[in-house]
Amino acid sequence: MGESRPRRSLADKLDALFLRVTRPNGQEFTYEEVATAIQTTGVTISQSYIWQLRKGKKDNPTIKHVQALADFFGVPPAYFFDDEATDRVTQQLDHLRAEQERLREITADDDVQLVAMRASQMDPATRQMFADLMLSVVRGQQAQRGPEVP
Repeated sequence: MGESRPRRSLADKLDALFLRVTRPNGQEFTYEEVATAIQTTGVTISQSYIWQLRKGKKDNPTIKHVQALADFFGVPPAYFFDDEATDRVTQQLDHLRAEQERLREITADDDVQLVAMRASQMDPATRQMFADLMLSVVRGQQAQRGPEVP
């Protein structure tokens, strides 16, 4: 028989969201930022209550609070109750975080930022032509270098 893992607590799951769903610069959201964002949706919640939930001091939030936290972090409410859903979402968040880090590394280059800025000033048809041209150049360079291992 397979061993069953102990259920993860609401605090563990909320902590994992704070660690994985971050600001564009990679830093965690503050409790104040989360509370303020949730309050703008009409749900009353305090930063200290969010802290208590994350630290396990409180563990029985209302459905309204669960939904608001899920909405803020971009996960389904089932994330907090169903360990299989938690695992799926965690895997997706880890993949997304890796892609965001890769994008941050790429866009840190000044030349890349300049190309993006100039492209943003083009009309959609010209931007598409530019994108097609860049793709053609990249494919040509790849053909010259030979196949790369992803």
